[in-house]
Amino acid sequence: MGRESENQTSSRDLLASKNTLREILEVAIQFEKTAFDFYTDLIPKVSKQIRYLVEELAEEEQQHFDLFSNLLANPEIESQLSDMITTPPSNGRFSEAVQAKDLGESPDDQSILQYALSLEQAAMEQYTSLSEEAGAGPIKDLFTYLAHEETEHKNELEKIYYQVVHSGGV
Repeated sequence: MGRESENQTSSRDLLASKNTLREILEVAIQFEKTAFDFYTDLIPKVSKQIRYLVEELAEEEQQHFDLFSNLLANPEIESQLSDMITTPPSNGRFSEAVQAKDLGESPDDQSILQYALSLEQAAMEQYTSLSEEAGAGPIKDLFTYLAHEETEHKNELEKIYYQVVHSGGV
């Protein structure tokens, strides 16, 4: 009986560690919308020295939102939407990021960059894990592409963060 109970628990744990592709795409869409809204709301609040960066990030997050939305609506992948994919270890942090942090009316550049870095890190980890889990095809290609994009965003933010925080400006 103990072994049977262990098997049921491990099967339950395994099932709980998976989500359908539809669920994963829906959370990713929410994440990208939140990131877009976050950056768009920041544009009038940030200093001129990083405003261009915030505008670029808002535009890129909108593009990611569109990519996921189009993929979810694509009839060619309809049969794959119920496929189960292992939930990445970063899923909790990624899902939490769906709720944007309020940085107030006059956030300083350092706070903005730190929070933006955390968003990009969460997205990079999530999309990297998902690209490793997805089967070959357009879904894997999308997650691989977005993991690369988020890595580039993070690297750019790190350079600017260093310039702003440690060197006194961009």
